[in-house]
Amino acid sequence: MSYFKHESVYIDDGAEIGEGSSIWHFSHICSNAKIGSHCTLGQNIYVGSKAVIGDNVKIQNNVSIYDNVILENDVFCGPSVVFTNVHNPRAFIDRKHEYMPTLVKQGASLGANATIRCGVTIGRYCFVGAGAVVLEDVEDFALVVGNPGKQIGWISRHGEKLALPLEGKAQEVCPHSGETYVLNGRVLKILTKSD
Repeated sequence: MSYFKHESVYIDDGAEIGEGSSIWHFSHICSNAKIGSHCTLGQNIYVGSKAVIGDNVKIQNNVSIYDNVILENDVFCGPSVVFTNVHNPRAFIDRKHEYMPTLVKQGASLGANATIRCGVTIGRYCFVGAGAVVLEDVEDFALVVGNPGKQIGWISRHGEKLALPLEGKAQEVCPHSGETYVLNGRVLKILTKSD
């Protein structure tokens, strides 16, 4: 076995777990779930059979990654983040055929107790604050807080708040990395050497 699992963990046959990953106390990984390499799954984690987790993902305690949730590489899920997969659940109606996909793109961070409604896309390197309720798509590098979640600014790849307007034409240098960020309308990109 090329990964670590605590003795209290249940891993169903057919689950795929990458090299160097760690799965801690009282977690359950369903058959056909896919977990990348060098991931850390904390205590009391559930991963559904149609869930996909990329490489270098960190999931803190008490998070359920339900069917049709995809976490790309380098995603961070704080403690007790909540995902959903049906818009209108009822205990007495089977809606498994209505599961909606949720995509969390590379490098995004979801703060403790954030709730992510199914069917949304969470942009690259964005930061969703603790307790936020995300009901719609989130832009790359966006800083989102509140209930309902609203964008209040922009954040760099390294997690530094950028002094940029929510839209327009502007640029800012990340004080941590020295990378230059260029805002054009409501789209923020990192300026590359070829630009």
